[in-house]
Amino acid sequence: MTVPKEISSLIERFDLNLEAYRSGQYNETQLRREFVDPFFKALGWDVDNEKGYAEAYKDVIHEDAIKVGGAVKAPDYCFRIGGARKFFLEAKKPSVNLKEDINPAF
Repeated sequence: MTVPKEISSLIERFDLNLEAYRSGQYNETQLRREFVDPFFKALGWDVDNEKGYAEAYKDVIHEDAIKVGGAVKAPDYCFRIGGARKFFLEAKKPSVNLKEDINPAF
């Protein structure tokens, strides 16, 4: 399987501007709109509900509320197929170092 052209372009652009993205000035919303959303769209996910599905059948729910250990959490993305949750994605701005600080992962 070859990498879709859209994803290759995203990788190249991110790599070319990596220093600016990691500077702390580039925020999570910018990352989501410029890279995360286009990445998943290139993989075939209907991130913006362009098909107009009812809430119960949307492919992607933004800020979905779920209970985790008695607390309600809202991951940035919930990916579903036929209304069934398949996986979650929590985005962080590129300046967050998940290798050294694991708290954002929770």
